[in-house]
Amino acid sequence: MDSECRKLAFIFIFGVSFFYASFAEKAPHFSFVKPATLAPAVSYFDYIVVGGGTAGCSLAATLSDGATVLLLERGGVPYGNKNVEDIGSFGANLANVSPSSPSQGFVSEDGVLNARARVLGGGSAINAGFYTRAPPEFVAKVGWDYGLVNQSYAWVERKVAFEPPMLQFQTAVKDGLLQAGVQPYNGFTYDHIHGTKFGGTIFDNNGHRHTAADLLEYADPRRATVYLYAVAQKILFSRRELGKPRAYGVIFKDSVGIVHKAFLRPGAANEVILSAGALGSPQLLMLSGVGPATELMLHGIEVVLDQPQVGQGMADNPMNLLFIPSPISVETSLIQAVGITEFGSFIEAASGSSNVRAFMQNLPSAAQMLTSQASQSSDGPNVITTQGDLDTAIEYMHSLLNGTINSGCILEKIAGPRSSGYLHLATVDPNDNPAVRFNYFQDPDDLQRCVMGMETIIKVIESEPFSKFRVPGMTTQALINIVVNFPLNLRPRHFSTALSLEQFCIDTVLSIWHYHGGCQVNKVVDKDYKVLGTVGLRVIDGSTFYDSPGTNPQATVMMLGRYMGQRILAQRR
Repeated sequence: MDSECRKLAFIFIFGVSFFYASFAEKAPHFSFVKPATLAPAVSYFDYIVVGGGTAGCSLAATLSDGATVLLLERGGVPYGNKNVEDIGSFGANLANVSPSSPSQGFVSEDGVLNARARVLGGGSAINAGFYTRAPPEFVAKVGWDYGLVNQSYAWVERKVAFEPPMLQFQTAVKDGLLQAGVQPYNGFTYDHIHGTKFGGTIFDNNGHRHTAADLLEYADPRRATVYLYAVAQKILFSRRELGKPRAYGVIFKDSVGIVHKAFLRPGAANEVILSAGALGSPQLLMLSGVGPATELMLHGIEVVLDQPQVGQGMADNPMNLLFIPSPISVETSLIQAVGITEFGSFIEAASGSSNVRAFMQNLPSAAQMLTSQASQSSDGPNVITTQGDLDTAIEYMHSLLNGTINSGCILEKIAGPRSSGYLHLATVDPNDNPAVRFNYFQDPDDLQRCVMGMETIIKVIESEPFSKFRVPGMTTQALINIVVNFPLNLRPRHFSTALSLEQFCIDTVLSIWHYHGGCQVNKVVDKDYKVLGTVGLRVIDGSTFYDSPGTNPQATVMMLGRYMGQRILAQRR
């Protein structure tokens, strides 16, 4: 009897697998992905997902298993774009500021340069590729089901996660971390564990990037529709259920400005779901009339729901770094080795001139700003070092910009963080970036952890395993001077910037593109990610987070799309 049951079970599983495999489509050859110019004027779906990023792709693919799904993405596809797909072009991808670029730059009100994705696959198409799961305490804190979380991570990893090659520079960083006391060594793992490890990557062994768009290989092409260059203008609401506004559709424009409307099919389970990211989701809620009433009225937006918490709790993990010119050649690598410290700072590294330049972010204006700094007198506000140190720094930076020097960088990112700010509308045009302030180091604990992280980086650089990548005679202070005198951000420099690690952290802070918040749980959405005070509307992406999970959030955001997609379908069924 048991044998017969096992046989029937095998036949059933094989049959189901064969059935779905017969309809699955492989990236990049998706028949259901098309430009929004081909969209009808009016269409109907069970679910409308706004934002084809790290959460949106996995969410839409999952929902298509049991319902019709429309996924709206404001950018194009990542496929066939060398800057996106090639690990060596990471810097060129971020530096591309054209209107069609996958990366849309912005500057926060803190004076820190940043970027948001504008491409199918979202941040996974423009980031440094590090793949790591959230720590168990994060999962427990948000109240997710461990079993379903692990299944959802595994689902993602079958398509986009790889073990990186452990080459010389990254190995030296690993050994330096261990000598600096970031113990124990945990080897290669996707898990977030205190100590030093090699994490996963979304770049395969050929240096080819795999993005969240690849997760659409799981989608049922008969039920899924993806429109590209589709910019959502607003969510449509009616007031039909217990006085609460009910989302029933989305207005979007295609690349030539034609307006289209997508409506939900009749049915209580059908929903609009925002997965537009920490900037896009709160922005679209506000443009649709859900947000702080005073601000909405200021912009002439009809108030659907006064929700003052929309756009609040915006946080960005501050990053600080040191550049290291190398006397020997270095491999092209992005984040692989990582030190997860007990005090809440993560130490990571990248190498290769192109990738190091990517962390500078503002290359087009760097040389001009650098020249301006160099022309100041020795007692000017931005000249922190001696003229000799400044000349050395300028020579190094010009060599780095011209790609004529071997180099790496070691950076630290603050966990959390505890400091937070807010987002508000700059204009009512959804193509424009909203204004955002992150209030870096507002909490003194963040600043203390940055100092401890920089002290750890210095120990790694001065360690014996890392010595072969150090230029003889170049001191750690000289490396600090390089960063101090490079125009990495728009923040002022002080006389003490090169002498005080506290001031160094404040003045030279960068973004590592892990910003989150704006639609947080129990403030804007409930624990099922339904927007409070509305019906038929959810937000499922990093805007719901209070903390950035692990050393990189992308694995968890992709997992979240799968996780919630399964839960939504289970409730539907």
